[in-house]
Amino acid sequence: MLTYEQARRTVIDQVEKAKGPRATATLSVWDALGFVLAEEIKTDREYPPFNRSTRDGYAVRVSEIAAGATLRCIAEIKAGDTVTQPLAPRTCVQIMTGAAVPPGADAVVMIEHTNRDGESVRFDRAAQSGQNIVPRGSEAKRGEPILSPGMRLGYAELALAAQVGAAQLRCASKPRVAILSTGDEVVAIDQEPGPFQIRNSNSVSLAAQVRLAGGEPVLLGNAADNTDDLREKISRGLREDALVLSGGVSMGKYDLVETVLKELGAEFYFDAVAIRPGKPAVFGKCGNTFFFGLPGNPVSTMVTFELFAVPAIDLLGGAPPRDLPIVEAHLGATLNEKQGLTHFLPGRVEWRGAIPEVKALPWQGSGDIAALARANCFLVVAADRTRVDVGETVPILLRKDVI
Repeated sequence: MLTYEQARRTVIDQVEKAKGPRATATLSVWDALGFVLAEEIKTDREYPPFNRSTRDGYAVRVSEIAAGATLRCIAEIKAGDTVTQPLAPRTCVQIMTGAAVPPGADAVVMIEHTNRDGESVRFDRAAQSGQNIVPRGSEAKRGEPILSPGMRLGYAELALAAQVGAAQLRCASKPRVAILSTGDEVVAIDQEPGPFQIRNSNSVSLAAQVRLAGGEPVLLGNAADNTDDLREKISRGLREDALVLSGGVSMGKYDLVETVLKELGAEFYFDAVAIRPGKPAVFGKCGNTFFFGLPGNPVSTMVTFELFAVPAIDLLGGAPPRDLPIVEAHLGATLNEKQGLTHFLPGRVEWRGAIPEVKALPWQGSGDIAALARANCFLVVAADRTRVDVGETVPILLRKDVI
């Protein structure tokens, strides 16, 4: 049985080998958040396009400034002003943050370090050349590539595109991910469940996770526990870039997903992972479509999607796979777990200082969605640990949707 790291590596290797070029579309910079860039973006001019002041203060010549020196202020420059007149000897110019530094000035002295009386400005300290000035072209040269194909567009990347005038961006289309839940006990979320039925919450959580991962969810509803219905709906899902199924992948009499996939000619890369929850996770390919068979218990579904489906969606969307958001925290309460499987426990991490503290939350197993809704991370307990003591450093997998 694979470790979760080995299983994740298997997903990445198989999808990398098979992925091809994505269709692209041109989007407004206003609408491109979360998309993957499919073109190179270059600067249209130098940045900054002038020597820019980073402080409110006075533009000066360093050679004329010493502690106690006094200069005559002859003008004021605010951001956006046209500045062509050189700074005259033995004078200074009041300048605002973001404004262009006049020719001849080689430093800006913060206003807090001066005293002004009319036109006379006394400086409390000496200045250094380049102080509080961003030189022209120091951020980027004209024609320099600043955004590359394969980059996921977040708010900083979109701001950079806007800065250089790239109002339209060619982006890769988002991978379409079919979502199918299974089980006779599952009813639609807008239906009244019977005494022994449950609403289809997995399709809701999976659709949200697909969107967070950069994909487009395609909802197929729920398949009953019979091969005909499963075959019809799985065949529909295999028309998309990826198929994610929840339920029907354990060893029970009515766990029929793998049987149907085999009948359809699927190739399986793994069908179990040494984790709890989520051990009976399945990954393979049928035709040109990768599929993930995830356990039906909701917390298992959420964990295994994050571990294994997210990097596949990254790659199918034209981006490199993102690393798992695992960080370290100090354990706030002792843990005792069974050996042999890596545990992903709902946890709550809080930052009360430089080092975060995490505690596992009480929960009733992998069907307990309420516990996970109180959690902002999964506390990861290695397979060879049976006890983890208070104060030990432990890995945590952050919930990206709430942190």
